[in-house]
Amino acid sequence: MNILSPNQKAIRRLLRNRSAVFGLIVIIIATFIALFAYFLAPDHTPNANNQILELANQPPGFKVQLLQQIKPTPTQTTNVFAQLLNGAETPYKSIPISRYQFIKHQLAIQKYTNNQQSTTTDTLLLPAVLYNLADSANVQVSNNQISFIAQNGTTQTANITDLQNQISQRIVQKTYWLGTDKFGRDNLSRLILGVRISLSVGLMAVLIALLIGVTLGAIAGYFGGWIDDVIMWIISVFWPIPLLLLVFALVLAMGRDFWQIYLAVGLTMWVEVARMVRGQVLSMRQKEFVEAAYSLGVGHTQIIFKHILPNIMGPIVVVAASDFASAIIIEAGLSFLGIGVQPPTPSWGSMLNEYYGYIGTSKAFLALIPGFAIMLLVLAFNLLGNGLRDALDVKGNLIKS
Repeated sequence: MNILSPNQKAIRRLLRNRSAVFGLIVIIIATFIALFAYFLAPDHTPNANNQILELANQPPGFKVQLLQQIKPTPTQTTNVFAQLLNGAETPYKSIPISRYQFIKHQLAIQKYTNNQQSTTTDTLLLPAVLYNLADSANVQVSNNQISFIAQNGTTQTANITDLQNQISQRIVQKTYWLGTDKFGRDNLSRLILGVRISLSVGLMAVLIALLIGVTLGAIAGYFGGWIDDVIMWIISVFWPIPLLLLVFALVLAMGRDFWQIYLAVGLTMWVEVARMVRGQVLSMRQKEFVEAAYSLGVGHTQIIFKHILPNIMGPIVVVAASDFASAIIIEAGLSFLGIGVQPPTPSWGSMLNEYYGYIGTSKAFLALIPGFAIMLLVLAFNLLGNGLRDALDVKGNLIKS
């Protein structure tokens, strides 16, 4: 018969908790989406910021033909790792069209507009769609051949039929599954990238809160005396200040960049961690194994980090999960109010701010989808935190058994 370790028993109890497992699955899926967001999003450009103003405020499932014309200035190529982190600029300019027709060495397109009565037609030289031309006036047509000067100064000759076939492959039909925003950007792509913002802010904020809170709480609870009085005075100063008010002050003082948001949220969440750790250490330092270690001459640092903190990791993990959920809500609230992550960086809070006026209309889903995403992710961390609390509650489980 195999004897399970306390950690193995805790994992088994956690896996028996269906709500906690559901929360864990949601968090794992969200983490996967956050890591590979730029590969999963239909729009691979940085911040999913490919704006096509002609396609503004389109409904979900909207389909349109896009002509991918080469940009006048070449874009820099990026490796896979850089694209994983920041996306990659597309080398093409997307032109929405309703119809097109080849006329010898030209492409006649009717651009898509919201005004269905529009019949505006533009003509493009075939090489201008596929190549960067130095001068569109220096184009020579002879029979089925066309000569042109590329931007690098070289003269090139191509077959017109071949160019037409290549351009036909550059005309793609795109579906916007969640529609577009007021700038013609893909809502689905920005929703996917918003997962990365929420999780990254939550992770960094929790790490900062744990670093400060666990350190101060452990020192106060272990040494006591005037050290405990000083740390508790600091905690008492910060404790009555409303959380959001303190975050607003820190954000306005430090700035609105990514790292400032991390610091602002993290610096407001350490107080609860410090109070909890202090209480746990106060009760733990009276245990026999701590007194035995002290009598054997073990140093204070080793006692705290090797004997006390490992025995109170359960409550710390539970508080960390709860703080993670709180950090996500705080970041969304800051972005909703316009003082959080700044555009064009996609955030669920900024998407709510953009679409909350549609509540009660046929486009209410534009605000409900990011709102539901926030709710689901926060619920997942709360369910996981409750499951961890039950799984790590050794005394409670002994009484039940």
